[in-house]
Amino acid sequence: MGYSKEQLLARLKELEIEFEQYEHPVVLTVEVAHKYLANVDGAFCKNLFLKDKKNRYYIVSALSETKVDMKVLSQRLGLGKGGIRMAPEEALGELLQVPLGCVTPFALVNESARDIALLLDQGLRSQTRILFHPLSNDMSIALTALGVDKFLNSIGRSSAYVDLEANPPVGKDQPPDLAAFVPSGAVAKAETEAVPGGHITVPQNQFANNDTAVAGGKAAKQPVESKKGKNKSENEKDAKSKSVKTVSSSDPEIFVKEILEKTKNLVLAEITEEAIKEHGNQLGVVASKTIHKHLGLALNSLAVTFKNSAYTEGFHAGMKCQGSQL
Repeated sequence: MGYSKEQLLARLKELEIEFEQYEHPVVLTVEVAHKYLANVDGAFCKNLFLKDKKNRYYIVSALSETKVDMKVLSQRLGLGKGGIRMAPEEALGELLQVPLGCVTPFALVNESARDIALLLDQGLRSQTRILFHPLSNDMSIALTALGVDKFLNSIGRSSAYVDLEANPPVGKDQPPDLAAFVPSGAVAKAETEAVPGGHITVPQNQFANNDTAVAGGKAAKQPVESKKGKNKSENEKDAKSKSVKTVSSSDPEIFVKEILEKTKNLVLAEITEEAIKEHGNQLGVVASKTIHKHLGLALNSLAVTFKNSAYTEGFHAGMKCQGSQL
């Protein structure tokens, strides 16, 4: 089983994060929760559990009044229109290990949720207190944004606060401003293994590049029907060749290019009109700290991808050499 409400509350106390707890009947929406907590001082939050076409998952935590346009968010993440949607209900139990109505940033404490991206509404930082369910929707806790940040830091996650209502143009000379927050790791539920005790084990090598999963994950689907003018064997050969070319990430040039691309996207995401107005001459210092936090996680995933791909290619080369000697 994943973390329980009691375990989470105990962890918050260990981290010396101040919070107040309020018990109430089970609620599934912010509107219903407000009926029981109308007299409580704190901002209500809505938490969206989303998924893109490449099987990557996201949690978006926003103030209840913040408008989140899914089409705009998809474009800002570089996923195109309709590239992101609500995640299926079964993923709540498999990845977040929480029931319906209990999605919050606290669910990231579970190991099965390690590849899930988190986007926080920048409006949360200006609130005195924020209300979240502690992995169970029969209780709400009120704490500060700094408390949430401290919790996330304790599990090795950084706090990414963004303007979720912004709608910046996206084009050839204006890359998606949130592309750097797209997770490098893709979670393939079909290959997720259930183990005794209810825990979910996700393969360690389940990282993805821009097109498909790398060694240890799912390869790109091969075409079912033969292309016009080619027989079945030729199509299989083409598909295999294309798969190998796409999956492999052991080429240093590709590795460096990925690093530079992620760095560029992070820098562009930080230099906005709002950031310039807010930080002025200190923008460079603030941006560098944020970039350092987010880039560390991205580069760690890329490094593992590079290592796994290099190992896989070396293994196959060794087997081929051994076979030729037999």
